[in-house]
Amino acid sequence: MSESAPVIHAEDLVKQFGQVRALDRLNLSIAPGEVHGYLGPNGAGKSTTMRVLLGLLRSDSGTVRLFGRDPWREAVELHRRLAYVPGDVELWPNLTGGEVIDMFLRLRGSYSRTRREELIERFDLDPRKKTRTYSKGNRQKVALISALAADVDLLLLDEPTAGLDPLMEAVFQDVIQETKEQGRSVLLSSHILAQVEALSSKVSIIRAGRIVESGTLSELRHMSRTTIEVETEQPASALSAAQGVHDLRTEAERTLFEVDGEHLQDVMARLTGLGVRSITAHPPTLEQLLMRHYGDEAGA
Repeated sequence: MSESAPVIHAEDLVKQFGQVRALDRLNLSIAPGEVHGYLGPNGAGKSTTMRVLLGLLRSDSGTVRLFGRDPWREAVELHRRLAYVPGDVELWPNLTGGEVIDMFLRLRGSYSRTRREELIERFDLDPRKKTRTYSKGNRQKVALISALAADVDLLLLDEPTAGLDPLMEAVFQDVIQETKEQGRSVLLSSHILAQVEALSSKVSIIRAGRIVESGTLSELRHMSRTTIEVETEQPASALSAAQGVHDLRTEAERTLFEVDGEHLQDVMARLTGLGVRSITAHPPTLEQLLMRHYGDEAGA
């Protein structure tokens, strides 16, 4: 496989469970060295995508390739090049955390003992305790250390920090940044939007089994609305009729509104004519981008 070829390539992927179509002609592509955020609520198809990529489920139609190979037919070979962390980890209760980590790493065959020790220290895990005594967060740490210490080219992370406290989430973000610098690829499914925003090179939003938005954050933000807070010498209420302006309201001396990206330049020119005293612009957040597709469901 060439260095420029996608690490993950899915085209028109369909997976049906009875009357439920979990994946509906899904298209997804991830480049080498890319951290790709995968967003959507429960039931959108994120975990089903992961299971198809792992070769645990066979797609009904469409094409899926990891490193140019079929994950259903060549799962054993592909699993030597990837590591997976689910959001709910179950471990062997009579083994210690260290024994579980060592077992996972030996199954892969290639890993760094130094890296293992470093990650155990950074994630503040006691590897001598039996896993039956571990909290959910500590079980998650075992899975993360096992994956991150392995010498693999691809990490599939499905809600990987579930149960971790904010300090450990920060450690996780630091480690993933280092992983990205090493040239590894990551597919990161997470409900923590700030985490995805901080780590991801690109983002895909899945709805009802289909990718509805995909691109870099700057590309996606261009298609969303910027929030403007402004104080002007002349009333800015007339802007409510301007194309691309939404939800204009006045609070004390400030006027607040949202403006579509393609109309931002025109609106800024009109504001200049009103005599701007102060202005603050807030770029759209990842949460706003996600709510654009799921706001109706959240309201319900």
